[in-house]
Amino acid sequence: MAEVTLSGVTKRFGTDTALGDVSMTVPDGSFVVLLGPTGAGKTTTLRMVAGLDAPDGGTVTIGGRDMAGLTPAQRDVAMVFQQYSLYPHLTVRQNLEFPLKSPILKTPQVAIDRKVGEIAEVLQISHKLDNKATALSGGEMQRVSIGRALVRDPAVYLMDEPLSSLDAKLRADLRIELKSIQADRGATLLYVTHDQIEAMTMATQVGVLDKGRLVQFGTPRDIYEDPVSVYAASRLGQPRINVLPADAFAGAPSGADKIGLRPEQILQGEGEESRVSRVERLGDQTRLHLTYRSHDIVTVTDAHTRLKSGDIVRIRPNNPFYFDASGARLA
Repeated sequence: MAEVTLSGVTKRFGTDTALGDVSMTVPDGSFVVLLGPTGAGKTTTLRMVAGLDAPDGGTVTIGGRDMAGLTPAQRDVAMVFQQYSLYPHLTVRQNLEFPLKSPILKTPQVAIDRKVGEIAEVLQISHKLDNKATALSGGEMQRVSIGRALVRDPAVYLMDEPLSSLDAKLRADLRIELKSIQADRGATLLYVTHDQIEAMTMATQVGVLDKGRLVQFGTPRDIYEDPVSVYAASRLGQPRINVLPADAFAGAPSGADKIGLRPEQILQGEGEESRVSRVERLGDQTRLHLTYRSHDIVTVTDAHTRLKSGDIVRIRPNNPFYFDASGARLA
């Protein structure tokens, strides 16, 4: 596996800047997640690394080697696209075998059979190996697409929202399996998603992208506990961070325009009055939807709470985040 470095990478499509001076290092053996909404530049970043598009400025290196002018095959990367790409006339087994039968790899058939069997079991498609790709559901096709990458041992795995078409249970199962495979192999994996749960549970580092710019890069815990902006703070955390005018509570510092409150930054039982508007019971926790001075706030409370709609709860901030008018975090 190998370290990936982007240095000042810029990509434009006409007058639109898809990536603007992006610099980051994906350490060897790390699981890096690029997080952001549609249009943030996540997929474009993957395509820069894969060699599917060329940057208008800056450099991409893999294992210390400049990738300028090299084709995707020469870069030794394996990419999983958001839209699965399979050979419809081949069986699942043949689709999984295909990358290993490359003249470059020259993989013995015994090794091919072993790798295909292992990956098919992990992806829960062993019973589908002799089916044609056209006989699969969308979720099964995506699992085969993931499998075609995992049977290989490339320098870098690149994955573009590979779990988005799967049902909730399988998505949860494969989050665990993908992380386990990556850790066991010491693989370098660059993964794109807008799903914060995937970022929090799988990533060693997260890159938060906003309109083509990298706004924060760090561990999921670092970004959750020490966000640089309202935007970065809103990318991670469930329920989502509450953002209110800074003067909603007393004690805002000079220059503060907004106050940010995660559930654990809201103390209950003292402070200002708020009214329970809804109680959302989720089993392991209960979410309280509160109305405070016409503002909506979501926090969590004991799973067995007896609170109900209309009850009064006193709340106050505890070590909240403050942001200026531009959205930047105040120290």
